[in-house]
Amino acid sequence: MSDGNSAYGKKKFQRSRSHFADRITADGRDGWPVAEGRYRLLVSRACPWASRAVISRRLLGLEDALSMGIVDPIQDDRSWRFTLDADGRDPVLGIRFVSEAYDARETGYPGGVSVPAIVDVPSGQLVTNDFLQITLDLATEWTALHRDGAPDLYPERLRDEIDDVVEGVYEDLNNGVYRAGFATNQKDYEEACTAVFHRLEWLSERLAGQRYLVGDTITEADIRLFTTLVRFDPVYHGHFKCNRWKLAEDPVLWAYVRDLYQTPGFGDTVDFDHIKRHYYEVHTGINPTGIVPLGPELAGWLSPHGREQLGGRPFGNGTAPGPVRPGEEVPASGRP
Repeated sequence: MSDGNSAYGKKKFQRSRSHFADRITADGRDGWPVAEGRYRLLVSRACPWASRAVISRRLLGLEDALSMGIVDPIQDDRSWRFTLDADGRDPVLGIRFVSEAYDARETGYPGGVSVPAIVDVPSGQLVTNDFLQITLDLATEWTALHRDGAPDLYPERLRDEIDDVVEGVYEDLNNGVYRAGFATNQKDYEEACTAVFHRLEWLSERLAGQRYLVGDTITEADIRLFTTLVRFDPVYHGHFKCNRWKLAEDPVLWAYVRDLYQTPGFGDTVDFDHIKRHYYEVHTGINPTGIVPLGPELAGWLSPHGREQLGGRPFGNGTAPGPVRPGEEVPASGRP
């Protein structure tokens, strides 16, 4: 790794806005109409922002409509790499680095190379890296290609409440763990870490009496929360110094995240090996040795959670997704 990765923790952290914010819509108003097989979703299983799109795609049954490329969890300063694939190239796009799709769209773009990224297969050009909008559009604009029994992840009657909840979760928790982990001074760290745990305490209180975050079914709000909570004890607690307490020490949140993990479409997309190796090996600015810790033990993720007693219907009027698509299974090294 060279200067890009070693800079983590040495300069003030600020998350870049998505520079490429075109939307793929049913009516194609941005020039990108929803079309089966036209686009490819590029993701890292290590990245919480990309993992949202992986979960949404699976819950909605979009595997045939939107192919997926998975990058190596260890990127270098050139960008995310396709070293998990034969010859180190994405088998559909034929590229070695995600940055090649960015370069095909625009040269000298700001903000760096991020995932999730959706690429137009015919042209090889990046369409969007807007992680906040991608999952909303998968839920609302791609409906013609959803599987039979797909859940409504962004129900219209709950959108205001979902938007309000996820805004606070994003600021204090999803992004807050990064502000704590990459803080360059004590004051910034303490402010960010304090906000993280205030939000966790708020969530614990909210979820003590209801199975899901908004309403009685799984929604976008649960997806956005899950991808941070599932990483909390493995990386954020130690690596990012968010260590007032572990998630496993909060009975409500630990049961909630296990409930989701054991729900088809959630845990079967999580690769703990990718998650741990990415954070601990890539962020050399805050973990210069690159040593990856052995723990925590993963067996607890499969233990009974007892959340069924709160009622709720995971998929509403829909059904659970089927088995994981061949070739997209999480390797044994990443599972309990």
